[in-house]
Amino acid sequence: MTAPVFVVEHFDTVGGGRHVLDGPEGRHAVSVKRLRVGEDVVLTDGAGRWADGVVLDTEGKDRLIVRLDPVTEEPPEQPRVTVVQALPKGDRGELAVETMTEVGVDAIVPWAAARCITQWKGERGAKALGKWRATAREAGKQSRRVRFPEVAEAATTKQVAALLAEAEFAAVLHESGNSPLATAELPSSGEIVLVVGPEGGVAPEELALFAQAGGEAYRLGRSVLRTSTAGTAAAAVLLARTGRWT
Repeated sequence: MTAPVFVVEHFDTVGGGRHVLDGPEGRHAVSVKRLRVGEDVVLTDGAGRWADGVVLDTEGKDRLIVRLDPVTEEPPEQPRVTVVQALPKGDRGELAVETMTEVGVDAIVPWAAARCITQWKGERGAKALGKWRATAREAGKQSRRVRFPEVAEAATTKQVAALLAEAEFAAVLHESGNSPLATAELPSSGEIVLVVGPEGGVAPEELALFAQAGGEAYRLGRSVLRTSTAGTAAAAVLLARTGRWT
């Protein structure tokens, strides 16, 4: 089994050495995971910097003493995959973020689509965004990633169109798509942006705006997926076809 991952804000040392993991991460390591002397761990800042470590000791209920190997940096993978996710109802947004993080998506952009029942406004919106970001962090740890996906501020339709216009490959999942995503010609580098609509579908005016920005409509398959699972399924197709899963 691979070593558990814990997040640090910064590393005490660049070239390896002794590190004290405390706070919530230290408490989780000592009191929940119950790590013991000699067990392996991985520490990361979630932005690509990481180091293998071995537990030297524990102090109290929330301090883990680790001997670190030299810190290294994992470069960003190419092509970069961004999923624009329409806001689902209830906790399905966290489910989408969790599974997209697990498969390897690089960035997630919440989208307030016209047909979204859920709307992020004021404190409620800030709280929801915080949940998405916390979910990405925890799913990143669970899936042993050292570079967690970025979860952006909620985007408007015009902002999504701007993202599509700048991408090397821009796709909108929609039943009107004539081409399957599994056969699309994909770039080997740059940005892939994929739009996932709400349960009610992408509105015609949104689809037209995205088409003007270069976002072509694609279909996944015969079955209709929920918005909370479509992004994960589509991202898996893209990651496999670009070679990132090889």
